[in-house]
Amino acid sequence: METPGSQSSLHRANLERVVRAVRLAGSLTQAEIARTTGLSAATVSNIVRELKDGGTVQVTPTSAGGRRARSVSLRGDAGIVIGVDFGHTHLRVAVGNLAHQVLAEEAEPLDVDASAAQGFDAAEALVNRLIAATGVDRATIAGIGLGVPGPIDVESGTLGSTAILPGWTGTRPAEEMRGRLGVPVHVDNDANLGALGELVWGAGKGVRDLAYIKVSSGVGAGLVIDGTIYRGPGGTAGEIGHITLDESGPVCRCGNRGCLETFTAARHVLPLLHSSHGTDLTMESVVRLARDGDPGCRRVIADVGRHIGSGVANLCNLLNPSRVVLGGDLAEAGELVLGPIRESVGRYAIPSAARQLTLLPGALGGRAEVLGALALALSEMGDSTLLDGTLPSATPAFT
Repeated sequence: METPGSQSSLHRANLERVVRAVRLAGSLTQAEIARTTGLSAATVSNIVRELKDGGTVQVTPTSAGGRRARSVSLRGDAGIVIGVDFGHTHLRVAVGNLAHQVLAEEAEPLDVDASAAQGFDAAEALVNRLIAATGVDRATIAGIGLGVPGPIDVESGTLGSTAILPGWTGTRPAEEMRGRLGVPVHVDNDANLGALGELVWGAGKGVRDLAYIKVSSGVGAGLVIDGTIYRGPGGTAGEIGHITLDESGPVCRCGNRGCLETFTAARHVLPLLHSSHGTDLTMESVVRLARDGDPGCRRVIADVGRHIGSGVANLCNLLNPSRVVLGGDLAEAGELVLGPIRESVGRYAIPSAARQLTLLPGALGGRAEVLGALALALSEMGDSTLLDGTLPSATPAFT
């Protein structure tokens, strides 16, 4: 038995610290592990050797700053994680391993008016299909990350009111999928998962704080503070769509007037173009037309960008993030939307906060949320299970 404060317990803690750093990052050089964990280079070298000999990590030659280095990652066969993303009109599932390699990924349409039960049936079927296609052993599944377009109560796991999937309000997605698949399931809203995806695989890689802004049927922000998603005590942090821009503006679904969402979300923006472009528009087609030079679509996207910029300026003044990543279909507009966002940030944000901000389009496109779901499953794993060679049982996702 290990005594707290003993050499053996300290060694175990250091092992877990290194495993956690590698698990969250995907791969790190030994120098990066030392910087991340605060351990000495000699300690890291000894621990990596021990973990390699024990079959927990794999070490491959690489280079860093023009110098030879060794890249450390978890063994690809150490376990499997699954990501599930429920969107406004789609269901996307990905299967990955602990070395951050995506083994299979597939998306299919999801009827927005489908019941929650139908959505869960579709997700269960798609997960089972990908497991069969990859040939992975179900016993190696360490967990599932699940994304939904609405607020999740952090204590109960209940999905709050959502205008995007209205029939799902009050359901417990993690509990439902855990009962169907028999493995631990961890759930979060799509903006938080988009932030996680970009942080681990995309435009946020290498930073400790960022805001991921997703503009689609609604508007939300995933907030990363010191490398960790900030959810707030009730799970509703990042509801940037309900910042008030005009107290006399349109009535929002939340009951207030003039929320940012009423000036930027697709269901409010697309009707502005119906008289000139017809009623079959989507935000994706508006972006495409704008990139092709359509003046009406360009004007609408520029206006949306200026409104988003007001919300980003508020985030800058409150949280001073070093990076803001724009996701969703709107990010494909590039400088047509990023330029107006920068204009508003420059006008409304504290000058020092605006100067420190880097604004980028998302690098992952529509995959951000499902890759974030994989990252969520990876982040919720216990490091002791990797060191001891055991995988977790289907324990509750909320404690």
